[in-house]
Amino acid sequence: MNSIITHGIQISVVTHYYPHQSDPKNQYYFFVYEVTITNKSDFTVKLLKRHWDITDAFGEKRVVNGDGVVGETPSLEPGETYTYNSGCNFSTEIGKMSGFYTMKKLIDQSEFKVTIPEFLMVLPAKNN
Repeated sequence: MNSIITHGIQISVVTHYYPHQSDPKNQYYFFVYEVTITNKSDFTVKLLKRHWDITDAFGEKRVVNGDGVVGETPSLEPGETYTYNSGCNFSTEIGKMSGFYTMKKLIDQSEFKVTIPEFLMVLPAKNN
């Protein structure tokens, strides 16, 4: 698990290879990642946007920006946790993702960025 705290918001990520949606013969590898967001600050926050930098083993990069995560823009009170699952495909057996969330403190409407730690997605056979 990769984890980091920025501005009192902890982001933790766990990844899994998903063979049922993968097709290695055609260089298509699908991974699922689970993100847990924990509000360790003293303020209620709302997740507004996401930014992902996605890189495969050949250095090919993709950027994804969008509102919320998995169709939601969750608010978290101090001490609350929000977890979601999503997925990403690669044309290589190894890939990585990193990025940030744009969040807002509800008390004063100020926006800030929360770092998503870089995490690898690796075909299990490559871990040996």
